[in-house]
Amino acid sequence: MKYTRREFVKIGGLATTSLLVNGALNLKSGKNKTGTSKPKVIYTWDYGPVPGKTALALIDKGKTSLDAVESAIKIIEADPNVLSVGYGGLPDAEGKVTLDASVMDWKGNAGAVAFLQNIKHPVSVARLVMEKTPHVLLAGEGAFEFAIENGFKAENLLTNKAKARWEEWMRTKKLKEATHDTIGMLAIDKNGNLSGAVSTSGWAFKVHGRVGDSPIIGAGLYVDNEVGGAASTGYGEIAIKTAGSFTVVEKMREGYSPSEACKIAVERSLKYQKEKHWQICYIAINKDGEFGGYSLEDGFAYTIGDKKGIRLKKAGSLF
Repeated sequence: MKYTRREFVKIGGLATTSLLVNGALNLKSGKNKTGTSKPKVIYTWDYGPVPGKTALALIDKGKTSLDAVESAIKIIEADPNVLSVGYGGLPDAEGKVTLDASVMDWKGNAGAVAFLQNIKHPVSVARLVMEKTPHVLLAGEGAFEFAIENGFKAENLLTNKAKARWEEWMRTKKLKEATHDTIGMLAIDKNGNLSGAVSTSGWAFKVHGRVGDSPIIGAGLYVDNEVGGAASTGYGEIAIKTAGSFTVVEKMREGYSPSEACKIAVERSLKYQKEKHWQICYIAINKDGEFGGYSLEDGFAYTIGDKKGIRLKKAGSLF
């Protein structure tokens, strides 16, 4: 049978559409799943089982995924022994503790704070930015004033331990260990709804005024309830330049598994690596509760929690 050029183009277009729907969308996972999943949480690094247990317990009581991630992250923000988040976080080059945080829920709502000082729980301030203002991001003095107006208490976040580390750095200008361990958490609640949150004190001894990826939606955090969510940790400049968390979610939308999507985002970071490999890591969870993580350099681990319990997983890496 012969076709006119117009008929051929039409048939070809239909075939291409079919391939896109039945092929590209199913490129990695076999099918594009849409069902809800059981409650589950995933978070960066080894912060122990308490954040995961806290989040799952709240979900079990009927709380939302947003309630769960906020409450769990507040535990880490209040821990003075955690040198990279909240109270006890290592300061910037001027000896000032400045905090970044963001939240995003299943409806696509988002809120964030950047360069926030003297407020212990930036993740909760970020949530209020989302719920009480028409904005997404508040920074610096404005974020602080907003927090105070909404009942938060001003307090000194620089602990003696963190101050001693800063004084040592001032003498030597050397940092012996990594201190960019942002906590990022993603959760699915009983209704199958996803939310995420991140919180950090940022790059230790950074230039005063520096803001990382954590408060930037699409870089440090991104959630799409139809697809899944992702969060980053490591050197935030890389995640900002690559819109890293958004990239991970978009790759899951195309059908890649969470781990594969994270790997693609990490591979893209190579273009922006200069004199050395700056560590960048991602975690992700899709709508069906499948999870994964990936990093540039070896050594990244993430924590997963569900009905099987809380457990630590070592992520794959490029190097």
